[in-house]
Amino acid sequence: MGISQELYKKAKKIIPGGTQLFSKRPEMFLPDLWPAYYSKAKGCEVWDLDNKKYIDMSYMGIGSCILGYSDDDVNLAVDGAVTNGNMCTLNAPEEVELAELLCELHPWAEMVRYARCGGEAMSIAVRIARAATGKDIILFCGYHGWHDWYLSANLADDQALDGHLLQGLFSKGVPRGLLGTAKPFIYNNTEQFLDLINKNKGKIAAVVVETIRNYEPKPGFLETIRKVTDELKIVMICDEVSSGWRLNVGGAHLKYGISPDIAVFAKGISNGFPMAAIIGKSDVMQAAQETFISSTYWTDRIGPTAAIAAIKKMKANDVPRYLSIVGSKIKKGWSDLANKYHLKISVSGIDPLGHFSFNYDNHLYLKTLFTQLMLEKGFLATNAFYASFSHTEQCVDSYLMAVDESLAFISESLKNDSVVSDLKGLVCHAGFKRLE
Repeated sequence: MGISQELYKKAKKIIPGGTQLFSKRPEMFLPDLWPAYYSKAKGCEVWDLDNKKYIDMSYMGIGSCILGYSDDDVNLAVDGAVTNGNMCTLNAPEEVELAELLCELHPWAEMVRYARCGGEAMSIAVRIARAATGKDIILFCGYHGWHDWYLSANLADDQALDGHLLQGLFSKGVPRGLLGTAKPFIYNNTEQFLDLINKNKGKIAAVVVETIRNYEPKPGFLETIRKVTDELKIVMICDEVSSGWRLNVGGAHLKYGISPDIAVFAKGISNGFPMAAIIGKSDVMQAAQETFISSTYWTDRIGPTAAIAAIKKMKANDVPRYLSIVGSKIKKGWSDLANKYHLKISVSGIDPLGHFSFNYDNHLYLKTLFTQLMLEKGFLATNAFYASFSHTEQCVDSYLMAVDESLAFISESLKNDSVVSDLKGLVCHAGFKRLE
């Protein structure tokens, strides 16, 4: 066991859950063996505390580093912000520059507010929608963060069933008075959406939707949401925290010709530096003045500076196109290699955010074994790949070669019924299930 694993054992005693982010817990990957901490990250290379180097072919900072770790151009801009002072009694002019840039990229938007992470930015968007409409109920599909407005959907009518609506997301500590204020529907299920609209007519503040996640929107799905919300004066919010900047420079809603009332960005907007933006139409956004939304560190200089530099680089290099090319090659590689070894898998997700799953009863054991085998070959890998501008053709080819060897081993392991005995540690934990 290395320094990273030993440090994580200590962390679990003094940090509830061991980490600040559910998706970074080593138990989600390879319990007791996953290198929990890094000393350095550059491009798509990561060094752990034992100075062992890995190629990150997994989540790239949980989707935050589209350009790659420690990008030189973004770092240069941030260095200037640090040198000139990150915080001041006065405001950073980069706030205005970034707002103008976001509105230029999204002509339907007229005003911008800032935060520093996706969950709080979504909470701000919902607060603004409720303030603008005077209504309470939120209809949503997808995953939208950790705040009370969202987790209240997991408050079942029977208290004994709390936490069963969205698997893996616990609602303890969320006031039961919020029961019924957030109601989910399945992505691409227009009929279910319309049914909720009819049952809650006159009470709905907003409809929140991840523009795209695992599947393309069916013809008419997003258009119906936009048409109905327009007619009923309901705020339509596009959650672009994960989808933004990957299919195009800006929000994915632009690709589908949808002009929401609010769109929310975080993660990849600033390539690893804390930043989030809530953009919207002025008649809705002005409602922010009728409630209280304010925080000191939403005014720091690094966030907007990093976002401006990252957006300009993504635009200049047509980074979304590159992400799709790389991600498509990875997804095809998974399918081809699974067929080669007669393994049953399902591949899903947009090209820059690909996923695969083993279609077996012991799928978590197979996922853990895959991660273990890939780690031994020098790759941070799981059953997902988030493409970045730093993933070269060479590292993609070497990754797929390692996948080939790993799936060959897994195929034999299944034949020999030795999956459990081939594991060198415990099986990985299941994550929360998104409401697709």
